[in-house]
Order: sequence, then C-alpha cells, then structure tokens
Amino acid sequence: MKKLTLLLSLTLFSCYQVEHNCKDFKIGKFEFSQEIKGKKTTSTFERTANLQIETFNGKTDTASVRWVNDCEFVLQKLHPKNMQEKKAISMKIISTKNKTYIFEYAFVGDNHKQRGTVTKISD
Repeated sequence: MKKLTLLLSLTLFSCYQVEHNCKDFKIGKFEFSQEIKGKKTTSTFERTANLQIETFNGKTDTASVRWVNDCEFVLQKLHPKNMQEKKAISMKIISTKNKTYIFEYAFVGDNHKQRGTVTKISD
C-alpha cells in the first residue's frame, strides 16, 4: 500500500509544471499590492528594457534593471537618498500565470528572501 501511495504521489507531482513565461513580463506596466502594518498598499511601475519607474504613495523612484537571465534581474536605484537605498535588490520570477507572476526578492547578498505577486496591467 505504501508503494502505491508513493507512486501515485510521484505521478501527481511530476505532472504539475510551473509556468515560466518570464519574457512576457520584461516590459510593461505593472501593479504590486502588499500589506504593510495591516494596511493594503499598492504601487504601480513601468518597466522598459533597462529602467523601472515606480510610483508609491505619490512618490516616484527610478531604478536601473539588469537582467541576469529571462527570469532574474537586479534593481539599482538611480538616485538613492540613503545607504539603505544604495543596496541593489535581486529579483527572481518563480512562476507566471496569465497576467501575474510570483517573485522572490532580497537585497543582494542577503539570504532573507520575501515573496510577492505582480499583475501586468498593460504592455
């Protein structure tokens, strides 16, 4: 019975493949929502081949975008206001589905990764 359960489990998990249509999310206009201190906040950003311009709480920041591969890139703020903002952020798209992607991010060199979901709102 244990062998049958194991075989069935392996069969089901091997059939499930995560989408990785990362190229669809390299350029466009996007929305990112998250909860900060119990309050839902939303930012929008537009990404070109080498720039990302983000608006959050009425403030706009620009960062350079350097693609490592089709699913990973590094953001570096162009006009940091403090030492924290000078740190580059590593971004990795983990999965894609329709107009959304799930990503993992952390400061470069930091092992404390967080996850988020982004929705593409236009090309």
